[in-house]
Amino acid sequence: MTSPNAVPDIRLNNGVTIPQLGFGVFQIKPEDTVEAVTKALEIGYRHIDTAEMYGNEKEVGQAVAQSGISRDQIFITSKLNNGFHAPDDARRAFDGTLEALGVDRIDLFLIHWPLPAVLDYVDTWKTMEEFYQDGRARSIGVSNYQVHHLNRLADETTVTPAINQIEVHPYLTQEELRAYDAEHGIATEAWSPIAQGGVLGDPVITGIAQEVGRTAAQVVLRWHIQHGSIVFPKSVTPSRMQENFELFDFELSDAQMGQISALNKDERTGPNPDEFNYIPS
Repeated sequence: MTSPNAVPDIRLNNGVTIPQLGFGVFQIKPEDTVEAVTKALEIGYRHIDTAEMYGNEKEVGQAVAQSGISRDQIFITSKLNNGFHAPDDARRAFDGTLEALGVDRIDLFLIHWPLPAVLDYVDTWKTMEEFYQDGRARSIGVSNYQVHHLNRLADETTVTPAINQIEVHPYLTQEELRAYDAEHGIATEAWSPIAQGGVLGDPVITGIAQEVGRTAAQVVLRWHIQHGSIVFPKSVTPSRMQENFELFDFELSDAQMGQISALNKDERTGPNPDEFNYIPS
């Protein structure tokens, strides 16, 4: 058994390591972000996931800067906004992310959505490769990419994404896509890991929670951890932030893991990446 604060690292395909458990700031208001990230860092989180689209990169950077923790001990992820996929727009947007965060390089930068009907995501990825090659992004990856998107990148570009951040939870297990990622050395990150809370009342989940003496949320997050996925639950409630961090002093049995996986309904809480082409005005 490991202690609750012994968060494992995942080694990415370029040798960079990322903490398997992180703290997500999606839907946290900018005015609440410094306090939330500060508390997360106090608890022991060392991986913060933000995005241009969230509007709180600046506040994440402020919390990191004032934490007193060495910058190289905190893994920061951000993502390219949907309106900036054209190469020159992507370059300006990336510069803006570094400026907002107050850093000269970022640990991971992702294309947030493939937007297949808007611009050619292959051209966008080639621009992302520039950020990786010049060292300002230690790693680059994608978010919400399907197998056919990843196959195009493999055929037409040079750098394999380090990470594919996708919606995964017990009602959307994404087994084929996760298997593809694993086969090609791409780490899977799970967003909406508890389906925005929708799975927590499922009798299978609550039953397993009673068996192991944990909360339903801890059971679902532990299911992700044992699958090898990277997770970054979001909460601004300190007690819930602490609870979400305590995943490494218990294990689910193979039978319990199978019971949870069997709940799959292919049910999304977010958009289908093959249909989602939204660009903010």
